[in-house]
Amino acid sequence: MAGVVQHNINIDQRRIADFCRRHGIRSLRFFGSVLRDDFGPDSDVDVLVEFTPGRAPGWIGFAGLALELEQIIGREVDLRTEADFSDSIRRRVLSEAQVQYAA
Repeated sequence: MAGVVQHNINIDQRRIADFCRRHGIRSLRFFGSVLRDDFGPDSDVDVLVEFTPGRAPGWIGFAGLALELEQIIGREVDLRTEADFSDSIRRRVLSEAQVQYAA
């Protein structure tokens, strides 16, 4: 079942949920241009993930997750965790992020 996630892209919610369950992702949120009017044909999708404790992958595994998510979404993905941001940026990202999956 494909669902309109934002006015900018369509994704299959079941595939996102399956992806998150398989990889121990507690929440997956979109942020950045995908939520705004400046999202264009060449824009990537900024994705914020939170892992279930003990399930966070290493660097190579994280890169593999990004590639798999790109196949699901059909766009280049910039995959991030909260730890990737300074406090001020983290607050901004969290205030605008829209939940796509939550366990």
